[in-house]
Amino acid sequence: MADLELGAVQERFAGIVWAHEPVSSGELVKLCQRELGWKKPTTYTVLRKLCEKGLFQNAGGVVSSLVSREDFYASKSRQIVETSYHGSLPAFVAAFTASGSLTEEEADALQALIDKARKEG
Repeated sequence: MADLELGAVQERFAGIVWAHEPVSSGELVKLCQRELGWKKPTTYTVLRKLCEKGLFQNAGGVVSSLVSREDFYASKSRQIVETSYHGSLPAFVAAFTASGSLTEEEADALQALIDKARKEG
């Protein structure tokens, strides 16, 4: 998947699509009017741009994703680790947990992810 850079507004729009897909373009216009205060041309402009980026498709008036929410955020997370922590996941986790705000449940969840990765690796 190509790296997708989205601004905050585009990301909010994407969240609406992911939450309601597949969604008719007419219904998407109504959702964006209600949730973002947009007019029809704004919705179609942003949709067209995100279709050009390969995130969504508008086929026969039905909008759906080509990249899932999960894949998008996984890619975004990998980009952050690569660019900000020189590809070091331990450095990212250390920075993230440096404030000491990691709960017992979060620590258990992270340990479960590590254990799962070790078994699959």
